[in-house]
Amino acid sequence: MTTLDIVEETKEASGLKRDPDWWRGAVIYQIYPRSFADSNGDGIGDIPGITERLPYIADLGVDAIWISPFMKSPMDDFGYDVSDYRQVDPMFGTLDDIKVLIDKAHELGLRVLMDQVISHTSDQHAWFTQSRQSKDNPKADWYVWADAKPDGTPPNNWLSVFGGSAWQWDTRRMQYYLHNFLRSQPDLNFHNAEVQDAVLEETRFWLDLGIDGFRLDTANFYFHDKELRDNPPLSPDMELSSARPNNPYSFQQHIYDKSRPENIAFLERLRALMEEYEDRTTVGEIGADDESAALIAQYTEQGTRLHMAYSFDLLVNEPTPDYIRSKVGKLERIVETGWPSWAMSNHDVVRTMSRLPEGTDKALAAPLLLAVNTCLRGSPCIYQGEELGFTEVDVPFEHLQDPYGIEFWPEFKGRDGCRTPMAWDDTANGGFSTATPWLPVAPEHIAMNAERQQREPSSALNRSSAFLKWRRQQTALVKGSSHFVDLDAGVLALTRSHEGQTILCVFNISSDAVTLPLPAPYTNWRHLSADGFASSHDGTSLMLSAWQAAFFIQPEDGKNG
Repeated sequence: MTTLDIVEETKEASGLKRDPDWWRGAVIYQIYPRSFADSNGDGIGDIPGITERLPYIADLGVDAIWISPFMKSPMDDFGYDVSDYRQVDPMFGTLDDIKVLIDKAHELGLRVLMDQVISHTSDQHAWFTQSRQSKDNPKADWYVWADAKPDGTPPNNWLSVFGGSAWQWDTRRMQYYLHNFLRSQPDLNFHNAEVQDAVLEETRFWLDLGIDGFRLDTANFYFHDKELRDNPPLSPDMELSSARPNNPYSFQQHIYDKSRPENIAFLERLRALMEEYEDRTTVGEIGADDESAALIAQYTEQGTRLHMAYSFDLLVNEPTPDYIRSKVGKLERIVETGWPSWAMSNHDVVRTMSRLPEGTDKALAAPLLLAVNTCLRGSPCIYQGEELGFTEVDVPFEHLQDPYGIEFWPEFKGRDGCRTPMAWDDTANGGFSTATPWLPVAPEHIAMNAERQQREPSSALNRSSAFLKWRRQQTALVKGSSHFVDLDAGVLALTRSHEGQTILCVFNISSDAVTLPLPAPYTNWRHLSADGFASSHDGTSLMLSAWQAAFFIQPEDGKNG
């Protein structure tokens, strides 16, 4: 019996149903391991800590977890700089700990996704250590190396996301190497077939171990322009989805340093590998300028490339009805056979609750925005603490850990504010750790901790959980097609349809109550009682209090009266 056979038998015994389409509409809960739960009292979250808290996640009503990087790393970028793809960093535990976590998750009906960071490695990875030794060693061409210009300057104008040139001089090879992020994160050369083979084998290792899928970090950064052509300056009429105005990286159109057409063939190789295994999936992170929807369409072409992908479209700005409809509508028009994944918060951006108007009741807003995210066509991601209504934390400079924030302080404070530890209870450090945490636990988060919210029936946590469990029973909200509906009062409205079932969803994304007429054909649709939300209607008008939602289902005979 092979390792793969054992993995599949274990899944069947755990009660997980064989379903190659399980990921479509699945709710994915993102875990930032450093900040989730510390089991050994060193101030840093770990794998056993996650395992202990899996019942909490399962009870929330989600379908899968995505764990941010836990592979061996010097932690210059907190795990996104991998030095060994087949080892768990001792900070987080061991391979055996991961196996225990996977088994426990499967017992609870949860799939397990992990971050796979293959566009670059750490400069401490054995591949790079060998590559930088000479221009003719077996791995000399495994990274992106280039000669200096005659005047000693870098080979082109490419910039790093984290500031400065994307090129770093290496005195051993007397050449520059490319790094799209930190200088300790050299980019792999995907034009080299051996590199592709190697990263696919590293991916296979985790598939054999039982991982259910991958969140692919910077999935459009794998290839670079072989001619190393300069990027053109930013066009004034371009709409940017993720750039920061105080970062020179925003001044360029990134048409040569990422999103290259050669990426398509590699994604097809990756998909072929995934298809060798039962019920596995991929979700790609697309960090692009104004072309993210087009890239998602290309990268998720049905059955041939990524299963799904997400952009930063809903991870920035205030999530108003007009903004959501604009961004989601654009993607819906372009992505035909593919499948998106939506997120409003993650480990890289300001938390959603802190992008809302001052004075917003977070306990009301958090469940409503979670419902919006999970009712859009796609597979939604929820970031740890989002279900509790956590806000961005103002981490003082002396406590900053994020090199990105340290570089651009004070106009940009980095990503530490969304990465502070979870608050589980009223004990010291919010029950996260018995030691001083690697980042401070916010007092405001302790005041709204998970244990306290579990005791309050109307808390953000209980309302979010009730809704997710209700949504799971509505097939149209999980797998259905989507169509926006024009209603009054600035609400967001859409229908989801699947196999004869159509549900109208209406969201009041504001702190004001609204009353709006229900136009034909919806006046005769049956009002659904959605757990976690309350609304009223008199047959012709719908009344929604602040941050509330309403749901209606089309009559089974399809007649609208």
